[in-house]
Amino acid sequence: MADSFGPRRDAEAGGASGGCRPDEDEPRPRAEPIRVLVVDDHALFRRGLEIVLATEEDIEVVGEAGDGSEAVEKATDLLPDIVLMDVRMPKRGGIEACTAIKEVAPSAKIIMLTISDEEADLYDAIKAGATGYLLKEISTDEVATAIRAVADGQSQISPSMASKLLSEFKSMIQRTDERRLVPAPRLTDREMDVLKLVATGMNNRDIAKELFISENTVKNHVRNILEKLQLHSRMEAVVYAMREKILEIR
Repeated sequence: MADSFGPRRDAEAGGASGGCRPDEDEPRPRAEPIRVLVVDDHALFRRGLEIVLATEEDIEVVGEAGDGSEAVEKATDLLPDIVLMDVRMPKRGGIEACTAIKEVAPSAKIIMLTISDEEADLYDAIKAGATGYLLKEISTDEVATAIRAVADGQSQISPSMASKLLSEFKSMIQRTDERRLVPAPRLTDREMDVLKLVATGMNNRDIAKELFISENTVKNHVRNILEKLQLHSRMEAVVYAMREKILEIR
């Protein structure tokens, strides 16, 4: 089933190296595995995900669902940490289900895992509360990596979709001449630096390397940005910044 996600990569070899000091920002062992609900209308795909994730000691698939309605029911009963969910499904689509799941299981974080590369689906997923949007072309290693990152409070988005998101909001900003009625919350220079790098799709580790600060410091800056803007995710922060002209896109 590995081929369903694209070519397999050696994530440990490529992702663990870098400029961080070995005693700084090392991942802490989890007391409990990350509990995952898999939602997709293709049973074979769901089974493939379960097999792949079963090899990860810190991830546990606690349930599966074949459509959005069943996903809401399972999320209510299981209260998973992460929901991996397709966008296009019968009975109830993933985006509609995303909104409902956030109501019945507020602590659950939702990653859309889909073949849809349409900007409208990406934007609607963000508005519905999704914390990640990944295309099914990703490798098996990247699925587990994304689950861990989202469980740790990061947002995950496929690079090609991040580019479309930026282009869409650049166009939207250029089309409108409306002025904001309420002054935007003031971000510090460092918070602006972090926000600009978040907008490019960088994760916390890469931002830390770019700015020569620790990963924990990056996390603190992102947390402060979200609090100041009264938003809930990194993706929402980028969307807000572009819409409100806090972040200039060249």
